[in-house]
Amino acid sequence: MEANDKTERIIEARLKLKRRFEEKMAQTPSMTDVTPRGSGPVNRHGMPTVPVGQTVTTKWPVLDLGYQPNIPLDKWQLAIDGEVNHPVRLKWDDLMALPQTEDTSDFHCVTTWSRLNILWVGVRLIDLAALVDPKGSATHIMCYGYDGYSTNVSLEEALKPDVLLVHTADGEPLPREHGGPLRMITPQLYAWKGSKWIKRIEFLPQNKLGFWEERGYSDTAYPWRNDRYA
Repeated sequence: MEANDKTERIIEARLKLKRRFEEKMAQTPSMTDVTPRGSGPVNRHGMPTVPVGQTVTTKWPVLDLGYQPNIPLDKWQLAIDGEVNHPVRLKWDDLMALPQTEDTSDFHCVTTWSRLNILWVGVRLIDLAALVDPKGSATHIMCYGYDGYSTNVSLEEALKPDVLLVHTADGEPLPREHGGPLRMITPQLYAWKGSKWIKRIEFLPQNKLGFWEERGYSDTAYPWRNDRYA
């Protein structure tokens, strides 16, 4: 009964968030761009499958800051705090007790490769947001990794239903070199917007640049406009 009650609360809070950000979501580039640049058949968002400047690969190149942290599941934690009414610190079992989402989406790296049709399993960011109840002042999130990485995402992008914190890819536990045990994915943005080895999500009252954004990468990171660098 308690688990069902928690699920119902999350669903109710998720729908409230959706209503709050629906108009802003509808104005994001992947919803409004009438001249997206790319090739191939349109995807589920009406965009060309392969964004401009990208090459499809079946391999999964490894990119990091030179450090791949090894976090045992019994030591792993995710803090969600900042401009929220109910900050939480989740352990692995807490995360796995939340509603799990299975979704197939594409992965576009700023270094010009794309990997298509990856089957992910994880928790929607909007479900985590529903858990902590963002304050009306919240406009962005900052994601932090166990490797010292950080990246910012506007809430209208972060709350889209295909933004997940994933622990499984193509039926296997997410490999350590790709951010396991848990990383964020942002299918409608370049992949650097999804922190690997994620350990904290901070809700912010205004935008703040992350690791690569401070070093000249685009703040908005929209693949179908070749939006790689500031």
